[in-house]
Amino acid sequence: MTLQERDYAVIWHPFTHQKNRKPPMPIVKGQGTLLFDEAGNQYIDAISSWWVTIHGHGNRYIAERLYKQALTLEQVIFAGFTHEPAVSLAERLLPILPNNFSRIFYSDNGSTSTEVAIKMSLQYWWNEKALTVNGLPLTEGGDQRSTVNGQRTKLLAFKDAYHGDTFGAMSVSDRSVFTLAFHDKLFEVLFIDTPNETNIEELKELINNEGDAIAAFIYEPLVQGAGGMRMYEAQWMDELLKTVKAQDIICIADEVMTGFGRTGKLFASEYMTEKPDIICMSKGLTGGTMALGVTACTDRIYQAYLSDDKMKTFFHGHSFTANPLACTAALASMDLLLKEECLGKIQWISEENKLFATKLSTLHSRLSTKNIRVLGTIIAFEIDEGKDEYLNDIATSITQKALELGVYIRPLGNTVYIMPPYCITKEELEKVYETILMMID
Repeated sequence: MTLQERDYAVIWHPFTHQKNRKPPMPIVKGQGTLLFDEAGNQYIDAISSWWVTIHGHGNRYIAERLYKQALTLEQVIFAGFTHEPAVSLAERLLPILPNNFSRIFYSDNGSTSTEVAIKMSLQYWWNEKALTVNGLPLTEGGDQRSTVNGQRTKLLAFKDAYHGDTFGAMSVSDRSVFTLAFHDKLFEVLFIDTPNETNIEELKELINNEGDAIAAFIYEPLVQGAGGMRMYEAQWMDELLKTVKAQDIICIADEVMTGFGRTGKLFASEYMTEKPDIICMSKGLTGGTMALGVTACTDRIYQAYLSDDKMKTFFHGHSFTANPLACTAALASMDLLLKEECLGKIQWISEENKLFATKLSTLHSRLSTKNIRVLGTIIAFEIDEGKDEYLNDIATSITQKALELGVYIRPLGNTVYIMPPYCITKEELEKVYETILMMID
């Protein structure tokens, strides 16, 4: 049996309709921006393998760092123990994050990093308002706790948001095809539109009215990824965040996708004056080499957990919390990311995307494209055919046609986008652009 046939018999792939599904493409090697299949065909990975492989495949520097670490310490429990890669990574991350963050909490992927942030912010208010029972300290194992009236319990999020597939992350995501089967199990969230010139005053009024009940506001800064690469302007987001912060609402920036250079800056939150209290990271964190999630918080959040009351502990963790190999991969990725050469490539891709977007705009009536938009290394637009939705069948046709032309893209329904590795060459990027034009012409 071929690898494809063996897979078809035993594997259940993510986000894949199972009935009459096409066998997956067997990839046997990755190098730089390229993926190679069993037959030796090569494809430019124009979406960085789900937005993670920022330095390309088979990066020798990251691989050698991983090899050395694997021979030293591959895994250790992180409750009660620590190790050099975890401490070094926290020390490296905190100074470059877009606020005065104080602490790093490790998990294992993007969804869990947002799950941590949600729990962290809700328990913040619980810890702040929690009282002892009958004036006496509550002992471990107790099941009673009195709380003062007015404790903040609501969460605020954007419509069309996507924050992950665990239940807390699904709850603060838009009620969509991703969450449809679980709507009656998700907790209530106050959803609002992303801000713009026409709705900003209405949004501010709503927040002012509801503010004293809202614990936290979670948002994807400037780009809503899986919701369709929807982009909104920093000017209006900044104004919204000012109102949110005036109501003392904890701000959670989900930078799982936008972090580590994707928007042209290291973090999308840098485009705003108002900064988050908690930030979530994954995807590009390890250069796409290992699974790792990070949730960073300011000292204000951390102080709510410093207490003699053991019930105010943050009872959350993962078996692979701060895995030494994953932390090592992240350290190696940061070494590469912060080099002038890589930062220059990010700016170069950003400028090339703007030029291509201008070209698309001049041709959009003939090519049936609409809503062409760019932010940093991300460019996206819709094919004007059928509904603007994730289940639009044109996605399969686009992917297949692009593969035939030697480029891998994976549209979100009729939303076509590219998000290439930073190591992409001029010739490869031009081929991606040309393939898009050929595909939709």
